[in-house]
Amino acid sequence: MKVLVTGGAGYIGSHTVKALRRAGHLPIALDDLREGHEPALLGAPLVRAAVQDRAAVERVLREEHVEGVMHFAAYCYVGESVRSPLAYYENNVLGTLRLAEACAAAGVRFFVLSSSAAVYGEPDRQPIEEEIPCRPVNPYGRTKRVAEELLADLAAASELRPIFLRYFNAAGADPDGELGEDHRLETHLIPCALLAALGRRPALSVFGADYPTPDGTCVRDFVHVTDLADAHLKALEFARSGGSCRAFNLGNGRGFSVQEVVDAARRVTGGDFPVAQEGRRPGDPPVLVASSQRARAELSWQPRHGDLDEIVRTAWDWYRRHPNGYC
Repeated sequence: MKVLVTGGAGYIGSHTVKALRRAGHLPIALDDLREGHEPALLGAPLVRAAVQDRAAVERVLREEHVEGVMHFAAYCYVGESVRSPLAYYENNVLGTLRLAEACAAAGVRFFVLSSSAAVYGEPDRQPIEEEIPCRPVNPYGRTKRVAEELLADLAAASELRPIFLRYFNAAGADPDGELGEDHRLETHLIPCALLAALGRRPALSVFGADYPTPDGTCVRDFVHVTDLADAHLKALEFARSGGSCRAFNLGNGRGFSVQEVVDAARRVTGGDFPVAQEGRRPGDPPVLVASSQRARAELSWQPRHGDLDEIVRTAWDWYRRHPNGYC
């Protein structure tokens, strides 16, 4: 099956391209390389274009006879979305609209959207189930929710079968050591801790120590990136078998606090690093933990890398091999 992977040279996209190839599919990455890295494609085909370029997207869909699309080409930083909301709407919403238009014109039926737990906002109960109302509290979460609704509306008027994967905190790296996490603006907790351990940043910033949690720091559900890639393949098969407009949470079902992650990073690296206590970031809920029972039951998805130290260790192994990232 030929699959267009938008944002395919990015963190989760590149891991999914590798998983698609390993499963016998033929992925084609579409990426403008503003955030992605061509070496992360490991030789997979690349179309260098922005997802907002409808003509370029439609051309590759038609010329390559693409059957399915996996959409990762979105900005993903909560704090940045609060500071620059228009950029997030332009990239995440308009980009999805242009991609959806191209899919409709080219007759592509199967669509897997990289969505986010940020669509829920600050839910009243944990773990979070898909039936909980979506009340995003930051522009990033709102743009993801709008993208879901846009695709659902198109599905009602066409043969498009979109699947929405709402994952929690993507983490870790390819266990083979070929792929890792290398962002232009790195704000994710585990890589920031490891970069501090490597001496590439002066300290790890911890945002908020006064949340209503056991140790005062935020609690998050960390899901390994290769488990996320596997879920995207299963979602594609779900769409091919008739599924449509179904949302699935992807997480391990267990939360770890920021302090627990700091402790794990120190155990895995065997060293210490400075930690700078900062104030809370706007738009950060205190706790986000997934219920992934629907994905386990309907997609037959089972995360294989749920241990926090294992997640951190795979990321650490990649950073030690690639101290300057993909450069």
